Amino acid sequence: MTSLSPPAHHLRQRGGGESHLNFGARCLIYKFLGSSGNHQQQHRRRKPARIEHQHSFSREIGHAAAETYLVTRLTFTLLRYLGVGYRWISRLVALSCYALLLMPGFLQVAYYYFFSSLVRRSIVYGDQPRNRLDLYLPTNSIGQKPVVVFVTGGAWIIGYKAWGSLLGLQLAERDIIVACVDYRNFPQGTISDMVKDVSQGISFVCSIIGEYGGDPNRIYLMGQSAGAHISACVLLEQAIKESRGENITWSVSQIKAYFGLSGGYNLFNLVDHFHNRGLYRSIFLSIMEGEESFEQFSPEVRIKNPSIRGAASLLPPVKLFHGTSDYSIPSDASVNFVEALKAVGADAEITLYEGKSHTDLFLQDPLRGGKEELFDQLVAVIHAGDEEALAKDASAPPRKRLVPEILLRLARQISPF
Repeated sequence: MTSLSPPAHHLRQRGGGESHLNFGARCLIYKFLGSSGNHQQQHRRRKPARIEHQHSFSREIGHAAAETYLVTRLTFTLLRYLGVGYRWISRLVALSCYALLLMPGFLQVAYYYFFSSLVRRSIVYGDQPRNRLDLYLPTNSIGQKPVVVFVTGGAWIIGYKAWGSLLGLQLAERDIIVACVDYRNFPQGTISDMVKDVSQGISFVCSIIGEYGGDPNRIYLMGQSAGAHISACVLLEQAIKESRGENITWSVSQIKAYFGLSGGYNLFNLVDHFHNRGLYRSIFLSIMEGEESFEQFSPEVRIKNPSIRGAASLLPPVKLFHGTSDYSIPSDASVNFVEALKAVGADAEITLYEGKSHTDLFLQDPLRGGKEELFDQLVAVIHAGDEEALAKDASAPPRKRLVPEILLRLARQISPF
């Protein structure tokens, strides 16, 4: 998809009637992204044009630390310039405590991420900053495996491919390859850059996954939170292109199902909600390229447009999952999207989890171990028709608990999400 946004160093507010990011904030973005962005581009040009199968531990730590530092520095400075006070400070404290409580599980997953020979980290798929992905491979290399392309969340600002490492670890244990796609976050890019990056990542996976034992015709697309929104935009845009006969580098027919976890699909309904939650309207409009772009990046709204009805029949089965106690993105967001899809003849369904929060389904429940309804549903769909795989799933041992129950309960109580 052709990017509709200006270059990241020319970011500006384009919503009608809304104020621009103030001059100081823009100057900071120029300064930080000018220096760090150029450094990343120069760094990438020095790399050979091939897949790098295994990076050293120190190099990975340095790469992750540099990007974390950049995002953190930009976030704090932008918050200061935009006049954000007590609300964000209290949320930051809550987030820090939340992460500390879950640290026993995070450390175990991090050890696997950095030291397992079955994880291929930071494979380059494009020429932009953050155009990298991680692959999680099963121990069993016999036969072609189904593939899940996963797009992480992070409020379009703090997403990172390593956030999907727990999912990658657990699905790989069931003979499923997982590709966690990274993408430019705001303010490195805006929504059209994110959509473009993820689409390019999917295309790359489709073209190379056979080299890793994956089946390029059994690919499942999954996104969580902001990642669910971005991946839904990508999927619909690709279906529209195919329905119009445009040139494409990957086909919607290669995607066997779409899994959307705790996502939002209608920006018109979310802008005020996010503003009240602390993602202020001016920032949200900057991320989404102004209110005039809301329809294009609202799959729930766009699918109703009569001019693209032909795209609906090309979409794979859409399966959405949402907790009813999700206050970050209300479950109505998924309910309404499913209703819109069904209204145009698409195959769509939703599973609601009573009392589950925004992070229960993706973090606390998987860290708890044992049997989990969402995980079992995902695996059942992916392995549908494969009797041998389903038999292995039925006899698989319970997943290991990674965090004590008392810490999980405390983390849920103080979660800022």
